[in-house]
Amino acid sequence: MLCAVSFQRYGRLYYLDPGDLRPQVGDKVLVPTDDGPEVAECVWAAQWVTEETDGFPRLAGLAQEEDLRRDEALRRRKAEAKVAAKRLIREHGLPMKVVAVDHVLGNGEGGGERSTIYFTAPHRVDFRSLVRDLGATLHCRVELRQLSARDSARVQGGIGSCGRDLCCATFLTDFEPVTIRMAKDQDLPLNPLRISGACGRLMCCLKYEHPLYAKFTESAPAIGTRVTTPEGEGRVVGHSVPRDAVTVRLDADGSRCSCSRASVCAPRQAHDQHYTPKSS
Repeated sequence: MLCAVSFQRYGRLYYLDPGDLRPQVGDKVLVPTDDGPEVAECVWAAQWVTEETDGFPRLAGLAQEEDLRRDEALRRRKAEAKVAAKRLIREHGLPMKVVAVDHVLGNGEGGGERSTIYFTAPHRVDFRSLVRDLGATLHCRVELRQLSARDSARVQGGIGSCGRDLCCATFLTDFEPVTIRMAKDQDLPLNPLRISGACGRLMCCLKYEHPLYAKFTESAPAIGTRVTTPEGEGRVVGHSVPRDAVTVRLDADGSRCSCSRASVCAPRQAHDQHYTPKSS
């Protein structure tokens, strides 16, 4: 049995084993973290699943009034740290942009508290004096961490060109290498504005369908190859990977037909090295 929770509205989903609990959508629950249980909202009620759930963390319980008050204080401290960081960055004249703030509450008297401020910058920044001023303002230990473009998009979230929430902000856990070759193999326009994500890097989704295109290319006749189809003989002039089909110009009347890859037969050494595709 699994349930899904989120620490912020429309944020990343985390799947947990509810144990003996049966949280419903909208319930506040306690999620175990390295810094102790934190309050999250259940966005997917506990349901039976076919997969093994032994590797999933277990809910620490349902949030009580004391937990909700602590969570409210935590959110307030995060907001204070973010405002203070932005103000001091302006005063120091540093080329930094605050992306997110993480805060750990102490024992109520400032002891053990720490704030981690995540930022982006075009280059490495000397922020030693900024850290001292932030510590004096927030009365806690302060850490500054610079994020890459992709990590920044993951933390901030947003809407992709597909109209959906960014993959990295919802379900992607690791960034896999993405290359321009993947866009070429998928016959996509090499316009950076068309194949770049919100982070300015190549879109992670180029990786999703690339194995399908690679497998198709291995077995499908190349463009320019003479083939035999159920409609007659002709020459391959195009590929349609999502439909698992090839487009063939027939010798009989010059018309084009779309045939499934499995129905097309290419004789040995059929590829014409001197073939030049005709303009359509």
